Amino acid sequence: MRLPRATLVTLLAIPTLALTATPASSAVKDDPAPSKSAAASSSAQERVRQFWTPERMSSARPMEITRRARVNGPVPEAGTPTVVEPLRANSPGEPWTAGGAVARTEGRVFFTYQGRTASCSGNAVTSVNKSVVITAGHCVKLDGAYHTNWAFVPGYNSGNAPYGTWAATTLLTTPQWHASEDINYDVAAAVVAPLNGQRLTDVVGGQGIAFNQARGQLMYAFGHPAASPYDGSRLIYCSGTVINDFLLSNGLGLRCNMTGGSSGGPWFLSFSEATGTGIVNSVNSFKYNFLPSYMFGPYFGNDAQNVYNTAQNS
Repeated sequence: MRLPRATLVTLLAIPTLALTATPASSAVKDDPAPSKSAAASSSAQERVRQFWTPERMSSARPMEITRRARVNGPVPEAGTPTVVEPLRANSPGEPWTAGGAVARTEGRVFFTYQGRTASCSGNAVTSVNKSVVITAGHCVKLDGAYHTNWAFVPGYNSGNAPYGTWAATTLLTTPQWHASEDINYDVAAAVVAPLNGQRLTDVVGGQGIAFNQARGQLMYAFGHPAASPYDGSRLIYCSGTVINDFLLSNGLGLRCNMTGGSSGGPWFLSFSEATGTGIVNSVNSFKYNFLPSYMFGPYFGNDAQNVYNTAQNS
């Protein structure tokens, strides 16, 4: 049975999001447009790196704001299945201790939101410019404004930034999230500046990414949840066969106990526990308040692919 379209959900970025369905309108067809709040100059990038001291990272609140979800247009458009190859089953949310590539490519995202330091998760992916991080739309823009002081810390572990702090030069999201924060399109990418003369994936590697894939597959989700019972210090994972969201969105669902701060963390197809490599095919996006044991993420269709392509060619 489908519930009414006005349904409380929590976006997992901390403060908690509840999501409102509004009447359907025409789909937004514009290409992704970069935010002007990212650090475009080298001096601005250095200010972002200096801003994110270990103390600020430790005190950043997981982004988790409760509001009404918006579903403003038709479901994401399908297209040709596309896969960019990448350089434990049935876990509800356990620490990842196996190491491998994911322990380097996944990390915490830090930014300023409404004057507060906040956190999400993200993942480095294979890209032409070797500089792309995939995350959730609400991890770059929320309540009509783009976040500032945006930085990615791959491999974050217990307050340590073993691979450095990477400042974003460009923040991109889908036209639908940009225009009306439609939960079906809660996808974003950041392009980060080189650090010490090196590009991101030359340092940490890059996972694969795929679009327009079959549903109902075995997937692994990763993130740095920072709301109780987690504290953001460790990489957590969930795994299992995904379901279709049968309530509000056109997205995917996975049994998962991760909390706020895990938003934007990658969902992998074809994940290898032995090597820690896989193919990103969704991200942690939201939970229904009455169904806390399931995480939901957007379907990666043509609009998500456009964001990725725009980012990797920036």
